[in-house]
Amino acid sequence: MSPTMNDVREPRSRRTRGTSWWRALPRWIPLPVGAGLGLLCGLGYGLAATPQYTATAYVLVVPQHGADPQTALGFAQAYGRIAAGPEVLAGAQTAAGAPAASLRGHVAAATSPDAPMISVTGTSDAGGQAARIADAVANSLTASGNRTSEATGVRLLLFSPAAAPAGPSSPSATLSAAVGASAGGLLGGLALLARRRPEDGYDGHDPYDPRNAAVPSPSPSHEHPRAAV
Repeated sequence: MSPTMNDVREPRSRRTRGTSWWRALPRWIPLPVGAGLGLLCGLGYGLAATPQYTATAYVLVVPQHGADPQTALGFAQAYGRIAAGPEVLAGAQTAAGAPAASLRGHVAAATSPDAPMISVTGTSDAGGQAARIADAVANSLTASGNRTSEATGVRLLLFSPAAAPAGPSSPSATLSAAVGASAGGLLGGLALLARRRPEDGYDGHDPYDPRNAAVPSPSPSHEHPRAAV
């Protein structure tokens, strides 16, 4: 056999040996494998992650001196935007027992488009600390807003203090495992669709294999005219 023919056949044989074990597996194998790996990853994350607790306090904005209620609604939106600002957090750090820089990542505020209410949520790895952070920030926001009540025509009231949560708000290990299994099953399904077999419509013909290149048929020979005698 010529060296040229050896060069052509060798890559084909290596590719066939490398993929034969994959094609020998059942067609549906990527689905349970993906779901199993996702289940293990999700369960590991749920067991290793630190539980997070959240507590929420509510601040009410009240109109003063016969002000329009819509004014209170507008100021509630404005105060909600500065609830996690430097001035409010600086006033809350003593009561929260944490510096203002670390409080920034543990406080979130939200407002309602229908009511002059501000929710201040604290997050921590302990339920009591989460409630302490929420109350400290809510009280600091109330004090900050009431210093300018004469100019704004509204006052802030601590409508509902935060209560220590009974359980963590972060996903449990069971939920994390379920989410991981679902994601892994989805990836396994995509891998299942990517697998092709001859019975699925793939005839094994490799158009890039030089051996499968179409050989042109010989053109009909033309007869040469006989020489004149």
